[in-house]
Amino acid sequence: MKVNKFMTLRFIVPMVLILGATSCSKKSSSSNTSRATGWDVDGKKASVKQQKGPGLIFVEGGTFTMGKVQDDVMHDWNNTPTQQHVQSFYMDETEVTNAMYLEYLDWTKKVFPPSEEKYKYIYSGASPDTLVWRNRLGYNETMTNNYLRHPSYANYPVVGVNWIQANEFSKWRTDRVNEAALEKNGYLKKGAKTNDVSAESSFSTETYLIAPTLTYGGDENLVLKKGTSKKGNKVDANGNAIAQSNVYAERSSGIVLPEYRLPTEAEWEYAAAADAGQREYNIYKGQKKYPWSGNNTRSSKRQSKGDQLANFKQGNGDYGGIAGWSDDGADITNEVKKYPANDFGLYDMAGNVAEWVADVYRPIIDNEANDFNYYRGNRYAKNKIGKDGKVEIVTIETMQMDTLSNGKIIVKTLPGEIAQVPIDINDTYLRQNFDKSNNINYRDGDRQSSRNYYMNGNESNSDIESDTRKMYNSPNHNVTTDSLGQIVKQYDRSNARTTLINDNARVYKGGSWRDRAYWLDPAQRRYFPQDMATDYIGFRCAMSSVGPKSKKKKSARN
Repeated sequence: MKVNKFMTLRFIVPMVLILGATSCSKKSSSSNTSRATGWDVDGKKASVKQQKGPGLIFVEGGTFTMGKVQDDVMHDWNNTPTQQHVQSFYMDETEVTNAMYLEYLDWTKKVFPPSEEKYKYIYSGASPDTLVWRNRLGYNETMTNNYLRHPSYANYPVVGVNWIQANEFSKWRTDRVNEAALEKNGYLKKGAKTNDVSAESSFSTETYLIAPTLTYGGDENLVLKKGTSKKGNKVDANGNAIAQSNVYAERSSGIVLPEYRLPTEAEWEYAAAADAGQREYNIYKGQKKYPWSGNNTRSSKRQSKGDQLANFKQGNGDYGGIAGWSDDGADITNEVKKYPANDFGLYDMAGNVAEWVADVYRPIIDNEANDFNYYRGNRYAKNKIGKDGKVEIVTIETMQMDTLSNGKIIVKTLPGEIAQVPIDINDTYLRQNFDKSNNINYRDGDRQSSRNYYMNGNESNSDIESDTRKMYNSPNHNVTTDSLGQIVKQYDRSNARTTLINDNARVYKGGSWRDRAYWLDPAQRRYFPQDMATDYIGFRCAMSSVGPKSKKKKSARN
């Protein structure tokens, strides 16, 4: 059969068009092409999954009944159940241990030598109170001298740390983890985090993200990696990286992790209860009594039947059972991971040590105001901007220090950090979701909420005139410094005080080695001053999860 050339073209041309369309289709579906404009977006990935930080376990969020306890002997506001929803987050697998905290102290001592006058309060302010072990009628000097530093206690939970110190540790951990991640990805000079570390070159995550060239000391040789990195950085004749647009990692790179922090009370209680792992319990009507299944503190599994599932006080004078046949294997605290994890994979969410959480204590959870990621304690701040229009970086001269109620001096801001100031009316104008910087007393503690509020202002007792207008009339101990630099302590001995609750009272959760089984219930809650420490309160860190609620891979729906 003779084929006409025009007939051939009739088949070839459409085929070329089809192939061309296919090629264009593939190009338009590239991950580098914007779905909004069709432009190439400089090779940036459309989606980057959050990397898990060291020591963390993923906790998928959900709804739960917060505050519902099995044993409600006091019938107080603390045990009023409310339905709350918690967003997904990460939680430390165990409490922060002595070894972890000593790493923080060693770094602090190296970078800010306490022998130098200008740094002397930084290390001492971070050091735990080892005297918490002392008792008027007990001999506990062994723990006083050894518990923090002896290697036998390295994997035991750190104690003697107040709420403020726990927060400072979390900030330090954030910077060190991100510093290591940036070095691994070629954005920081290799070894700088250990070899070149000093007060003049200390790394701050927020400073790096907002003003990387203003990191304390301005040493760009520590910020930029020498040699050509896998990021393709250009180098000069000496092998030093040349500043260019891709030298500094940004938040959009996905390399920098969110901050380590104390968990909120809602997060801690949700993670401890782990209702998601026990479907036989209806989380809309109740929850488990303990972080494990059942209403008993002993294991019912065949291999470990009868073993205690947590470290707590069994009874009067009984902290660990009979010698050779111990109930829980410990008399004081115990090494982490000695008891089974709960259904989220978290250890010691009941017993061993109680744990600080982020919230300011109030007897009631205001679910009418909020039932999503509940937290009381928000203080909104912003970066301080100097006269030159740039953010101000804290220096040795501008470090802020605070004297606690017990006279201990701590440093609130470290060199290299960005100075912060409270938000003002310009930041809240016409906003509906918040209207001031300090929101601790929102819907609580105002004049109208006080049972002692007098509409006419004619209080009968002048000694309490300034205090009856507050719901929580706690002692006001004052610590000041005189002209000679000596600390002056003024103890409040007023008989008008009616409570210990104030804006410095923080919630702590979970039972400890000193507590009876009553306090092992995740919903139980207590409070303690944020600047004081004990031998039974420790802490663990949390980190917010960004992106999807669940980390499980799900098939695409057609």
